[in-house]
Amino acid sequence: MASTKTQANYGYCESFFVESYDDTDGIFARAAAERERSRAMSKVQQRHMAADLSRLTSEEYLNDVLDHMEVMEAETMPDINSIEIQTEIQWFMRPYLLDFLLEAHHAFQLLPETLFLAVNLLDRYCSKRVVYKRHYQLVGCASLLIAAKYGDRKERVPTIKELKSMCCSLYDDDMFTQMEWHVLQTLNWIVGHPTVTGFLEIALNETSADTEVQNMATYISEMALYHKDFIPVLPSVMARSSLALSRYVLGRAQVNQPEWAARYDANVVMDLSNQLARPSQALFRKYSSSHLSNVATTLEQFLQRQSMMQAQQTVSQQPYPSPAQSTLDVQQVSGAMMTPQTPQKHVYAAVPIGVLTPPETPEKDFYDNPTYNVNQNLMHRLHACTTVNSAQNVQSYPYSSYPTSYPSQ
Repeated sequence: MASTKTQANYGYCESFFVESYDDTDGIFARAAAERERSRAMSKVQQRHMAADLSRLTSEEYLNDVLDHMEVMEAETMPDINSIEIQTEIQWFMRPYLLDFLLEAHHAFQLLPETLFLAVNLLDRYCSKRVVYKRHYQLVGCASLLIAAKYGDRKERVPTIKELKSMCCSLYDDDMFTQMEWHVLQTLNWIVGHPTVTGFLEIALNETSADTEVQNMATYISEMALYHKDFIPVLPSVMARSSLALSRYVLGRAQVNQPEWAARYDANVVMDLSNQLARPSQALFRKYSSSHLSNVATTLEQFLQRQSMMQAQQTVSQQPYPSPAQSTLDVQQVSGAMMTPQTPQKHVYAAVPIGVLTPPETPEKDFYDNPTYNVNQNLMHRLHACTTVNSAQNVQSYPYSSYPTSYPSQ
């Protein structure tokens, strides 16, 4: 009774050592639930206040941030003329390496901007150093590793062991470390580069756009990575141009306001439209998934409709076309819509799991031979991944032999 009178006079105590003989109505349980509810409401209010402050701050400094990003993108652009004079690296090798980086990026579930940053680091390194064909994939892996460490989640950064496995153990562990260090040293440790993804976010915040438009713009921007003509294009221009083209493909209204997002380059849009016909198969599979709005399938259907409309218009302009002539015209028009094309790898009937791309970039004539046996090529790749001795193929060309291109051991 004394304990009950004490609680009545001084209120309820939360201490474990105070006995309670009159808790039949669950007073303490209701009080604890009320406190938890009030704490949860306070956290929600704090998050809303933080979001509002962040939005107000971003709107206030948006112009300054945008100006800084445009200055940075101009300072961290690769030089295509320097890449042109590479002795062993040829442009037809680029789709092979980008397919490998795309599949590795998708396997590790990295952020979209990591892929654009990795390609930028790769092109900037090739602009300043002589790269040999046997080291081309090694430079790509080092660029992807640096980009993931720079802006991605720590738990998703690929390890050297995983990258070595993807390269079929063609390179040793220390070669990844040396190449990573040499890329950073060559670029003077300037890794930050405003990517297309960052400019897309700013453009989408200024204008109303749904997720499908965003995925389509990213798909077109990644498609442009495969073509050398878009290497000199600034990421800000690429973001606005791909966004304008994606709105046209999806039938969305264009932004006519005098905003930054509406100032796209018509020439870049035209060049992008000429490259939509046949993307890389790896890129097409990636954007055919439902969580990316199936934009690859949507774009393919759009191109088919455009081809049919152009074929019908061509046929209607002829006064008396014969059936043979009509069929020929349709084939010619559909063939014209398919050019220019991204260089494609051969599609094999069965590809072993884990073998993403050839560990060494093949010669051009090797794949252009029409009498090439697919089964023999598949067995050759399997044999190369299991029996290639890295000391014979790589270590016989030590870095010390090429002091202008790679660090000495």
